[in-house]
Amino acid sequence: MNAMACIEDVKSVFRAVPFLSHIRTEEEYQGALSLVDELIDDFDSNVALIERLTDVIEEWESTDPAFAEFNAGVEALDAVDMLKFLMKQHGLGIADIPEIGSKSLVSKILNRRGRELTRRHIAALSKRFGVSPAIFYETPVSRATHWGHRGLIGDRENLS
Repeated sequence: MNAMACIEDVKSVFRAVPFLSHIRTEEEYQGALSLVDELIDDFDSNVALIERLTDVIEEWESTDPAFAEFNAGVEALDAVDMLKFLMKQHGLGIADIPEIGSKSLVSKILNRRGRELTRRHIAALSKRFGVSPAIFYETPVSRATHWGHRGLIGDRENLS
């Protein structure tokens, strides 16, 4: 296939969907999120487009002032804070986390009383919540960017 023959088609697509190259407004951001939601149902056929969209969404979420407070809050979280955040987001209590063990153990971990999350705990929690285990291990500085297209940004007002 001759790439030059496709250039006009590509230009036409970018004119029709300008946020494929760069999100400039909240409206374009919302459009990108909606498009990802539609495309995700047929992920295998749409993987390249989904990856492109999540890249521009992540860029927007990393630079838009509306996300500054959320990003700063996420950057300050450690593994236990991440678990608390996920529990709050999903409306879960101590008894709702069997991946860790007994209610007593969950309580000790959440209250930082001599117990910490293990690799096994993190692997199980990551699977349950559909997040990368990296969010429990990453340095605080890199965490906010990683969370951008993981579905957590929509609840940025619930961070506290």
